[in-house]
Parts: sequence; C-alpha cells; structure tokens
Amino acid sequence: MDYERSREIARRKLPKMLFEYIDGGSYSEVTLGRNLSDFQDISLRQRVLVDGSKLNQSIQILGDNLSMPIILGPVGFAGMFAKRGEVQAAISAEKNGLQTCLSSLSICSIDEVCSATNQPPWFQLYMIKDRSYIIDLLSRVWSAGVRILVITVDLPLPGTRYRDARSGFQDTGISGLLRKATQAFLRPSWLWSVQVCGRPHCFGNFNAAADTGASFGDQWEWVKQNFDASVAWEDISWVRANWRGSIVVKGILDPEDAELALAHGVDGIIISNHGGRQLDSVRSSISAVESIVDRIGGEVTVMVDGGIRNGLDVLKALSLGVQGVLLGRSWAFALAAAGSAGVDSLIDRFRQELSIAMILTGCSDIRNADRRILDQWRPWHTQRDR
Repeated sequence: MDYERSREIARRKLPKMLFEYIDGGSYSEVTLGRNLSDFQDISLRQRVLVDGSKLNQSIQILGDNLSMPIILGPVGFAGMFAKRGEVQAAISAEKNGLQTCLSSLSICSIDEVCSATNQPPWFQLYMIKDRSYIIDLLSRVWSAGVRILVITVDLPLPGTRYRDARSGFQDTGISGLLRKATQAFLRPSWLWSVQVCGRPHCFGNFNAAADTGASFGDQWEWVKQNFDASVAWEDISWVRANWRGSIVVKGILDPEDAELALAHGVDGIIISNHGGRQLDSVRSSISAVESIVDRIGGEVTVMVDGGIRNGLDVLKALSLGVQGVLLGRSWAFALAAAGSAGVDSLIDRFRQELSIAMILTGCSDIRNADRRILDQWRPWHTQRDR
C-alpha cells in the first residue's frame, strides 16, 4: 500500500479532525511542503551490472539490531487512529525486525505496549512543568524495560495549526463537542472499532498527573497547559542525571544546536522540524543533514525525520550521513487505513523500494551508503550553512 493510497483510505475512515491532525502542518505549511520537495530534488546516481543478489539492509542503532534503518517515530494520539493503535504498531514493528518510539502523548501506556511485545520501544519525552512527575515517569519507563529516551525539544508550546482550528480539534467547548460527535457519526466503522471498542481513551503515560476522571478533551487541555516553555539546555543535563540509559534529542535543525547537544552528553540527535508542525518557514529536515553531519558526524548517532515517503528517501538520507530515519505520517496513515496489517504492508513496501534503490545504485550494504551514491544533492545550496 503506497503513501497516497493509505492516506486516502485514512481520510475516508477517520473523522475529519483526526485526519487533519495527521495530515496538517503549521501556519501556511511551507515547511511541510519543503520536507517533500527537497527529497524529490535529490538525484541518485544510477549504476548497472553490480551484483545485487546479496543485499544487507540491517543495521545497529544505539544497540538495537534492526532489519532496516527505519524506526516508527513518535506520533501522538495514535490510539485514536485505530483500536489500541500504539500496541498494533509496536507488534508490527517487532514482527518485521524494526523498532518503534512511543510518544508521551500516546493513548496506550508504556506498560500496555510492553506487555504486548517482547521488545521494549524507545520512549519519547515531552518535558512538563512538574519535574517530580517526570522523575516518576522516567522510573516507570525504565522499569518497563525502555533503555533509549528521546527528548523532543522543538515543542515548548504547541505550534499554530490552522487545520486543527478549522476542524474543531482544538475546540473543547460545547460547539466543539457537537462537531466532534457529528464527525464521529459520519464514520460508523471508526465509531464502533475505536470510539466504542478501543477504550479507554486517555493519555496513558500522564494518567496519574492528569485527572483520570476528566474527559479526553480536558486531559488534552491539561497537557497543553503543562508544556514547559522554560526548558533549556540545563534540563538535558538534569534528565541525564535522572536517566541511566541512552538519551537522544529530537528537533535539531542547526549545527550550533547539534554541537550544544553533544556538549550536554547526549548519545544521539534526530534532525527534525516536527514534520512541519511547529515553526513554519524553517528549512526542511533533509536539507539540514549535510551541515550537521559534517559538524558532529561520527561523534554521536545522527538520525532524521520529515518527508520520508518511500525506500528511495531512506537511501538518500543515509547517503548524506545519517544512521537511520524515523517515519511519522507514513505509519500513522497506514495504521488508520488497515491497522497492523496496514503497517506490515508499509514496511514491506519500504523494504522492496529500498532493495531496488540499492541494486540500481550499486550499494549492496546499507551501512556503506555515502555521498558517492548521489548525483545531485544540494537543492538548498542558497541556504546558510553555519
């Protein structure tokens, strides 16, 4: 199932507010568009008559052995896209030899996901104002078996997303409830499988902090009010002192910030603009890779997300110097379209596309992908590389 097909099926199955939540970006969605167009502007160098009968797509990232350099990245609310959605995605990832990263804002808790799989996921952390609760959450996550913590640093406050405002997603009043109810009744299969049979609907990882008796909308308001805009680099050191495993910082676009992350003892970074959902008019994630890799590559694990739609994009990203990529919208739409079977189909498609791309660029081992595979790769050359 390709990206556009899964997106269209998800559009027909999900209430409008949930589809727009996955599909949209911030403001005028300029950066959302750049994430796609800058990948398309990268040209691969085709080679022929290179033995492609024995391909290696497997790689180790931060101690995890993966069948491909792909991680299902953190996506909030995934349990509203399909029944117990985060669990379905984690099961599919494990079955296919991949890893997933559970969002702080997941419907299914870390304990529920870990009880359904043999492989603990990575865990993505949003810093909230109550530091004592963060310490407790880190303890619970560690006890569940998680060893890789991903701290998202580009969301001190939620971005301005006009689609969410228009769809009623952000409206927690009476009119918003009526709009949500209307949209739900227009999607009877979703209403039954997710809204009725997929309960409980709450933020499983923040249940103890946000009143469990509150409505889902009230819990979301609590979460928004508790994002901490005061978070600074010193807080990374604070997390380091309270976490024994690996720390990855997600949301780096600037080489200077990459160096600061390195100075604060992180084990990896994820080059990301939050899928174009935070600050609009910034550069695409892929256009930031070269300057960051040239600055800190080899010292920490570097990954990227944003705009990755097929296996060719995976090869392009690794050729620029990252060790792995994270998918977001791709697996969210696949999950909404067909549950775990949809995620399985997505992974199969990426594997086949990556195989073809490797054979026709003469790359038999994904670990050896480098810039020699690329023909043209600087469509963003007019942008400032610090």
